[in-house]
Amino acid sequence: MTLKLYYHPLSSSCHKAIIALYENGTPFEPILVNLGDEESSRELRGLWPLAKFPVLRDDARDCTVAEATTIIEYLDVYYPGATKLLPADTQSAWQARMWDRFYDNYVHIQMQKIVGDHLRPAGAGDAFGVEQAKTTIRTAYGMIDARMAGKKWATGGAYGLVDCAASPALFYASIAVPFEPAQRQLRDYFERLKTRPSYARVLHEAEPYFNLFPMPVKPALASARESQ
Repeated sequence: MTLKLYYHPLSSSCHKAIIALYENGTPFEPILVNLGDEESSRELRGLWPLAKFPVLRDDARDCTVAEATTIIEYLDVYYPGATKLLPADTQSAWQARMWDRFYDNYVHIQMQKIVGDHLRPAGAGDAFGVEQAKTTIRTAYGMIDARMAGKKWATGGAYGLVDCAASPALFYASIAVPFEPAQRQLRDYFERLKTRPSYARVLHEAEPYFNLFPMPVKPALASARESQ
C-alpha cells in the first residue's frame, strides 16, 4: 500500500491525522507503534529519529511526512477527496491555519500539561503549571463558545482542517477541564464533532486503550458510542 501511518490509537495528535484519512476514505496501512518497545518503534525511529507520531510514509512519492497538520495539508494536495480540508481561497486558508494553531497551542498542548502531571511520580507534580494550563483552556473555551454562534463547523463553512484539530483537543480537554453549563455553543459544537462519522470511528477504535488514560473518559465518550 502506498501510504503508511505510524500511530497509536490513544494519541490525540494521531486522532487528528486519522480523521483526515477517514474523511475521504483514503486507503492507508495503519502501523501501531509502542514507543516503549524498541522493536515496535524501530521502523518509526528509522524514518523519524525524534520518534514522535503521527508520521505518514508515502512510498509512491518517497516522502516522509511528520506532524498532524502537515500530514493533513499533504493529503489535501496529493490525495484529495470529497472533503476539501483546507480552503482554496487565500483569505480563508490563513484563517484556517490560525485556528488550527489556536486549538493545538491553547487547548491541545495545555491539556497535555494537565494529563502529563497525572503521570508524574508522587511529589513531582507542577501545581502552578497545571493551574496556568487550566486558565488558558478556560479562556480558549470562552473564545470558542463566542466564535461558534451561528456556525456548524469551525471556519463557518464546510468541515475541514480546524475541525480535525478541534475534535481530539476538545475531547481530551473536556475531561481535564469540563465545559461550563452556560457554554452552549461550545457544547453543541463538541457534540457535532463527536458524532461526525470520521471521528466517531476514531474514538471507537481507541476505546480499548482508554483504560491507559489517567482520567475518566466515559462522560466525554457517551455520544460517540450512540453514533456507532
